[in-house]
Amino acid sequence: MSEKVVIGIDPGSIVCGYGVLQSRGRNIIYITSGDIRLPKTAPLPIRLKHLYEGLTEVVEMYKPDEAVIEKIFYSKGVTSALNLGHARGVAMLCVSKVGIPVIEYSSLEVKKAVTGYGRADKVQVMEMVKRILNKTDRLTQDSGDALALALCHIQRCVFNLQQ
Repeated sequence: MSEKVVIGIDPGSIVCGYGVLQSRGRNIIYITSGDIRLPKTAPLPIRLKHLYEGLTEVVEMYKPDEAVIEKIFYSKGVTSALNLGHARGVAMLCVSKVGIPVIEYSSLEVKKAVTGYGRADKVQVMEMVKRILNKTDRLTQDSGDALALALCHIQRCVFNLQQ
């Protein structure tokens, strides 16, 4: 992995976090992160349309080489799981439509790559993301999760090249 731009996507039916990083050999460079906020009271199809448009704008602006999305492992309920599945599908469609490969990691894999401990809590993951990227400003939970996904992928790629 000599030089590559990676977007981490933390899809949701109300908020979608994204984080864009660039790897240059062993160096990881923070490019941007943020949230795509969807209209809470709008019907799901309208929210998904907003998600698609927002992600398309980010992808067109930063032109990532790869996209990383977390595998679904559980949800609070059937409706939440279905809505999350729809949002993940929209995110995958958005990036794959322009030829960007989608890589998936489990929550355990992300936590282990970022903190060294697969059972780390959200606060520990956020703190490590900020330390690794030298971020002193505040990150939202969703953009922090997206950055953790991108970090996990970059670190795995660097590690695989060293073997």
